[in-house]
Amino acid sequence: MSSQIQQLRESLTASLGGVVIGAEAVVPALLIALVARGHVLVQGVPGLGKTLLAKTLARALGGDFRRIQGTADLMPSDIIGVHVFDEASRGFVFRPGPLFADVVLVDEINRAGPKTQSALLEAMEERQVSLERAALPLPPDFLVLATQNPREFEGTYPLPESQLDRFMLRIDIGYPSREAEAEVLARYGGVLASAATAFMQVAPLEAGLLGAARAELEQVHVAEALGGYILDLARASRRHPRLSLGLSTRGALALHRAARIAAAMRGAQFVTPDDVKEVAAPVMAHRLLLTPEALLEGVTDLDVVATLLAETPVPR
Repeated sequence: MSSQIQQLRESLTASLGGVVIGAEAVVPALLIALVARGHVLVQGVPGLGKTLLAKTLARALGGDFRRIQGTADLMPSDIIGVHVFDEASRGFVFRPGPLFADVVLVDEINRAGPKTQSALLEAMEERQVSLERAALPLPPDFLVLATQNPREFEGTYPLPESQLDRFMLRIDIGYPSREAEAEVLARYGGVLASAATAFMQVAPLEAGLLGAARAELEQVHVAEALGGYILDLARASRRHPRLSLGLSTRGALALHRAARIAAAMRGAQFVTPDDVKEVAAPVMAHRLLLTPEALLEGVTDLDVVATLLAETPVPR
């Protein structure tokens, strides 16, 4: 039934896996974000290929790609753009910033100041930016893929809860296996063999495949009981003793959409509780705010998600 979505998954796996070793593990999350028009937060220590993953994804989608490096002195005008005086026309013209691209990589977003982080909120939610009383639309398939360091590195700022809620998914990238690292050394260890140029060989996806996958998703049915299960998970998170902030309504909607796409990826015509459980961690974890006591005890957001899934009754 879901041939278009399954074909999209196969194409993404082939495109990303040909450049990024071990990319197969993150393809489902990236596909969910693409089909649902969501944004992705990629978390991991530096040097694990997060930037290469974003560049290869943009290449596969065949869209414009721009990169924003998060720094302490990055200003909102640096990413939105500015009006400059043009000598030829004797007037001010708008020079768009890197936000006006199909795929925008915000590298180390938690090194940018709060003011610049806040400038991303309107772009991510409304797909537009406001400048001098005018609303400028962004590309229809606008996608933000932001990377952040998971630890309190020097010079980082915590992302506000309102911005974290704008990211549909969080992908946690850990250290690869020894076999995967050996393949990286074998493939990119030479002087002329560079991962920075390898992604240029990636062929764009078939035209119209993403649009067909989105249209096909409307045929996946979600029973009323499954909708109630998602709401029960959201309400349980809001009452959990180790959380000071639970899942928002936007988060529940993201979980609903992600479960439909997960069902479509396995060729099903309806969503099951297992589909909800499969996407619960990447959709919910980054939206949950732990209490100070939980942080002192070493509890993680993933631990709380696992507890919520274990304690919330599953509909038959």
